Amino acid sequence: MKITLAQINYHVGNFERNSKLIIDAIRKAIKDKSDLIVFSELSLTGYPPHDLLEHRDFIVKCKEYINRITTECKGIMAIVGAPAINRNHSGKKLYNAAYILNDGEISDIVYKSLLPTYDIFDEYRYFEPSNVFKTIKLKEKKLAVTICEDLWDEQGFENEFSSTRMYSVSPLNELSKLRPDIIINISASPFSHTKIKSKVKIFTDKASMYKIPLFMVNQVGANTDLIFEGNSMVVGPGGNIIDIFPSFTEHTDSFELSEVMKSSTAVKYEPNRIEMIYSALILGLKDYFEKMNFRSAVLGLSGGIDSAVCLCLAARALGPSKVRALLLPSMYSSKHSVDDAVSLCNNLEVQYDIINIEKAYSAIEESLSDIMKDLPADVTEENIQARLRSIMLMAVSNKFENILLNTSNKSETAVGYSTLYGDMAGSISVLGDVYKTDIYQLADYINNDNTVIPANIINKPPSAELRPGQKDSDSLPDYEILDSILYQYIELQKPVSDITGRSLSPELVKSITDLVNRNEYKRFQAPPILRISSKAFGIGRRMPLVGIY
Repeated sequence: MKITLAQINYHVGNFERNSKLIIDAIRKAIKDKSDLIVFSELSLTGYPPHDLLEHRDFIVKCKEYINRITTECKGIMAIVGAPAINRNHSGKKLYNAAYILNDGEISDIVYKSLLPTYDIFDEYRYFEPSNVFKTIKLKEKKLAVTICEDLWDEQGFENEFSSTRMYSVSPLNELSKLRPDIIINISASPFSHTKIKSKVKIFTDKASMYKIPLFMVNQVGANTDLIFEGNSMVVGPGGNIIDIFPSFTEHTDSFELSEVMKSSTAVKYEPNRIEMIYSALILGLKDYFEKMNFRSAVLGLSGGIDSAVCLCLAARALGPSKVRALLLPSMYSSKHSVDDAVSLCNNLEVQYDIINIEKAYSAIEESLSDIMKDLPADVTEENIQARLRSIMLMAVSNKFENILLNTSNKSETAVGYSTLYGDMAGSISVLGDVYKTDIYQLADYINNDNTVIPANIINKPPSAELRPGQKDSDSLPDYEILDSILYQYIELQKPVSDITGRSLSPELVKSITDLVNRNEYKRFQAPPILRISSKAFGIGRRMPLVGIY
């Protein structure tokens, strides 16, 4: 039996495009004499479709395009992910389903059993869980078809309240009673740099536990904030990785079952975490622009490391000719910051403009002089500068149809070290899920082959340059310390009293976690953030805005 896995980049709601990609892959698999081709979870709709699933015409379209795809399946079986209508008289209206297409008809449908409802997942909002377990027969072999979370039954609660498993049923354990020959898993599992190896271990452990070969297809590409790395894989019955598909790119390949069964190949999967983050952000940005039909980007380039890394990512994702940088110095900007920014633009061959905001700032200051006279300068004057820069950036964005990129990092976003309607502005936040310490590692990675980012940008003390001699360390602890606190509080969800580490006093920890809590109102107004961790700000972290704890 020859099995083809199709790791494809889908566009949510784009039935015409998605179905064409699926049909093209089916036709090629037929030419290659494959017996089975497997696509990822909700491949027809793209993942996640969110509340589009609540629109009746959307579900009607699903059925229409499934029928189109079905007619192509002559002499081949295809497994295609799409929503299916719940024909029962109770429960949610839909199932998350795997359509089994064979000989020009829908020969069966398998429904997802375990519906994730945590972090960015909210599948129980739309789908009914299935408690029916069956195998699919193909050429005298029995297939155990599972959908993503169905293989994640052994995971515990991520908040570590207890060691209790999240699910009380194991779909694969139930399916094993039917003595399947092959495990098929169709997934739409988003990328997280904190779970790279643990995700792979899920599949190798399952194959080894049941001594059955496993074929997993994961979605690749990005839809809004979620990025999917792909890394589809074939695992032998001994738990050995026979093949793992490339990260962050489309890929299709075929495998003879007989060879998989006897193969002793054991691929070593040792990904570089920073390289994975770099590639994920490039794909996230590239797909955001392509799928939204945006042509070009603009960003504010300060001479600091965050905007420098963001510019490098944008130039790589979109091409240097489609990125524009604005240098917006004020009376507090150092000459070397401007010079460093110019050098970076020249290195990347990116267009840049220099617009000094001093005159605009003076005009605002004059306009406010009557009501602010005799009042000492404070953060108000600093924020005016940030908001003036936002005005300039949005003017260029509107006039030249450049989409504004937000350059804030996760450390700043967490503690509110940013200005609403100022440096928080943007259509998409490129670095909002990347801690400052990882920003430095990204800069080193970018400079690995040759110096793109000037050394001075990397080595100088971080500063917003909104007042004379200002440094980030005037308001915040060193980023190594800050990020350690934030990671334990946000990703690991530790109680404040359990956050530990070198140089971490209880008073410091409490002051930082208080900043995180107090600045929820700012994050509610932040742009969508490209998610690369297990707990990003956005839909996966739902904290009350009006609340106290």
